[in-house]
Amino acid sequence: MSDSDARLMLAFSGHHLPDDTRARLAVRRPAGVTLFRFLNVADAHQLRALTDEVQALAPPGRPFVIAIDHEGGQLIGLGADATPFAGNMALGAAGDAGLARRVAAAIGRELRAVGVNVDYAPVCDLATNPRNPALGIRCFGDDPGAAATLVAATVRGLHDAGVASGLKHFPGGGEASADPHLGLPLIERDRAGFMARELEPFRAGIAAGADLVMTGHPAVPGLNGDASLPGTLSRAVVHDLLRDELQFSGVTISDALDMGAVAGHEGVNGGRALAAGQDLLLLPADATVRDTIAASVAGRHASDAADARIDGLRAGLHGAEGDPSIVGCAAHRELAEELARRSVTLLRDRDGLLPVRLPPTATLGVVMPRPVDRTPADTSSSVAPGLATAVRRHHGRVMERIVDPAPGDEEIAAVAAWAESCDLLLIGTIDASFEPAQAALVSALLATRRPAITLALRTPWDLSAYPEAGTHACTYSILPPSLEAVAGALWGTGVFPGRLPVGAAVPA
Repeated sequence: MSDSDARLMLAFSGHHLPDDTRARLAVRRPAGVTLFRFLNVADAHQLRALTDEVQALAPPGRPFVIAIDHEGGQLIGLGADATPFAGNMALGAAGDAGLARRVAAAIGRELRAVGVNVDYAPVCDLATNPRNPALGIRCFGDDPGAAATLVAATVRGLHDAGVASGLKHFPGGGEASADPHLGLPLIERDRAGFMARELEPFRAGIAAGADLVMTGHPAVPGLNGDASLPGTLSRAVVHDLLRDELQFSGVTISDALDMGAVAGHEGVNGGRALAAGQDLLLLPADATVRDTIAASVAGRHASDAADARIDGLRAGLHGAEGDPSIVGCAAHRELAEELARRSVTLLRDRDGLLPVRLPPTATLGVVMPRPVDRTPADTSSSVAPGLATAVRRHHGRVMERIVDPAPGDEEIAAVAAWAESCDLLLIGTIDASFEPAQAALVSALLATRRPAITLALRTPWDLSAYPEAGTHACTYSILPPSLEAVAGALWGTGVFPGRLPVGAAVPA
């Protein structure tokens, strides 16, 4: 392979292919491109036109890799047109591998329709640390065996649709307490712990035929003895463990090389990542950083084995198939509604408020934080607050308060005063276990002694932040199907079939 950028995955800003990226694809022949929702996606038809532009420059028989982060839930790379599947933790709560495979196949069909041939999914990390700011509902749960089953089902579902899968973030970052986008997390799990727990979902994904494995950046001294070295740059992790011990024969790819965990590491560059055993390097859209990394690998002796793996991946990729109108189609939305209904979970009803039975003249007060992106791997800010909309289908007299994700004392006092006129409160929280101000708001509302139902709208650990709540349920998603599902369950037109997929720090 003589292409000078053959080990690079480019990124760029814009809904059309920029001239410099077009020239680089045509002349320097990188492996492909990574697309990002907030940089490259307007709608499904625009995205298909963009991927067609990219593939028109590919050499015969070697289509470019066109990849995206599309996990469902809090990270929906395809944009607003995509079917709003609730994501991995909702699948963990449903606990059905067949459902996970059907959801992945539907996601794959939407990816194929817009010309994306690689999904950076599924997430194989375990949700073992409630203080992990970067993962949460992106994980299937904290049980290695259950997660492994769903990982394998997701890989097979993507393959059913002709889309390559990318397991992440090897060797497992669930125990991290810091966000690798911002700095270097340290995972203090020993080798035996990794072998017994963290690696099980990866083994299952590899056995199911995963095409790529994306390495994570946290430092893992239990595997390599170095508490300062990002895993992405560790040969003991990328080559010795993944290649030699787990016998993975597919393509390895780094997580983004502009993330804080690696960007500030002494001597980090593309050459260091390749020396660790990476086949592909995931570059950012910033042209200066891209060119610095590209220069660091220019002229390096090519790895014949890596070239063969990349060639094999590209030769096996499928082209765009179907019309972009399949994105968000009725059949897929019905599947999203099924996932939502089967995942909603009731943790307690000590106050005996369920099913809700309000007289028509009663006032229902609905409180929900404004969604924000809590990590760069998040698209929640694009979701409109929808809890009040969902419950209005069941009760006509609804008052709504959308609050700041970190409400101040003045806002908390105002909402508590407002709540005094309500006959029932429905209080949604988003990651209250991370945000003390949200927990303070809930406590203030419960102190009004108005009947109240609390809902954890994303991570299920929120109840630990306000354990005095008497009636509490989890949705694992702020997307419309999940809010509609929990409203139906609360009003007795549905049930709560989900089972909590995590155990740590969730009160009984």
